[in-house]
Amino acid sequence: MDAEKSSSSSFEDLSNLNEQERAELASSVPEATQSKPAKEQSQEQRPELEDSDKGANDPETSESEPEYMDILGNGTLLKKVLTKGRSEHRPESKDIVVITYSGRLEDGTVVEEQTNFVVQVDDVEVVQGLDMALKLMNEGEVAEVIVNARFGYGELGVKDPTEHDPVQKTVPPNATITYTVELLSIKEEGDVETRSYASRKEIGNKKRLRGNFWMKRQEYNLAIQSYRRSLEYLDDTVSAGGMMESGPGTVELSPTELQDLLEDRMKVYNNLALAQLKISAYDAALKSVDHVLKCQPTNAKALYRKGKVLDAKGDTKGAITLLQKAATLDVDDKLIQSELSKLILKSKREARNEKDLYQKMLGQAQKLEQKTKTAPVTQNTESSKLKMWGYLVGTILFGVAGVAIYRYNNP
Repeated sequence: MDAEKSSSSSFEDLSNLNEQERAELASSVPEATQSKPAKEQSQEQRPELEDSDKGANDPETSESEPEYMDILGNGTLLKKVLTKGRSEHRPESKDIVVITYSGRLEDGTVVEEQTNFVVQVDDVEVVQGLDMALKLMNEGEVAEVIVNARFGYGELGVKDPTEHDPVQKTVPPNATITYTVELLSIKEEGDVETRSYASRKEIGNKKRLRGNFWMKRQEYNLAIQSYRRSLEYLDDTVSAGGMMESGPGTVELSPTELQDLLEDRMKVYNNLALAQLKISAYDAALKSVDHVLKCQPTNAKALYRKGKVLDAKGDTKGAITLLQKAATLDVDDKLIQSELSKLILKSKREARNEKDLYQKMLGQAQKLEQKTKTAPVTQNTESSKLKMWGYLVGTILFGVAGVAIYRYNNP
């Protein structure tokens, strides 16, 4: 998530108490408080974490509710066991679990609820906080998990839930969600090859839709994780002859099934390329989009995204060529038309800047050449002046010497 904003809560769950129990609880508090010395009352007012020095045999400690486990050590993800599991079997990464859970806001509003929901652990098919907590639950256990916004729905919240979202109601930004979750069963993922075509297609598309969910929320790394897992079920499943490994043998797929599987894979690779582009993983994005164009060379969306990748890598001309092709294939796509116009203007601006740079460099070269030519002329002029002065001084000295000799011989 983009930012961590902790929200304070007492972590006391009183939502399941009936009216009589609430009244009894309210009436018992003053009575207990009055019967205790002031010193004990002051100790009770301290934060719960400072209450750890009470004795292990203290009747209040032994009868109190189970404490929360601070999973990450910073208060952003807390877990408390409500009902112990029937075994100590815990799920591991990629295990398939069946859970029933509900999530409520601090005011008690239920925003998320699923029954017998199939989740693959560590595949972010639920919010991150709940996904992490699942690996700390025993089979059959019922737990309460308090998820801070950082590991829930973050600063964005959920505005308009869709049919593919587990959230049923709007989640406000920076909301802490309290989940009650029951871990019904656990089983290993097993080999993908042992699954039927229908099963692999169903699971692969479920993970693709989850990737789309994270893309919409701009959680690009989580989207990439979901798309890659989707491809493990949809990719490399069919041989060149249309045969697919399924269970103990192979199954021949019909032309319709082959086409459906191809379309599903192309959707995943296209979206994977976009997610990789968003995090500036240009080489990886190029490989992903080339998977699409290898099978569907006229896929306008793939051409457009490859053009975006090339532009990001500095190849504006190559990007324009691809976008022009995409624009002819999908004349109604305004996004392609808009991006193409931007790239053409960018190319012209780059050409103009390049021309100005060359002219500037050429002008500097001409000035340098002109200085080089005028330098010898200046030196020659100065040399001529020196020679003239030398001749003049020599002539004067010669004349003075002649006069002196004449006077010496004729006193």
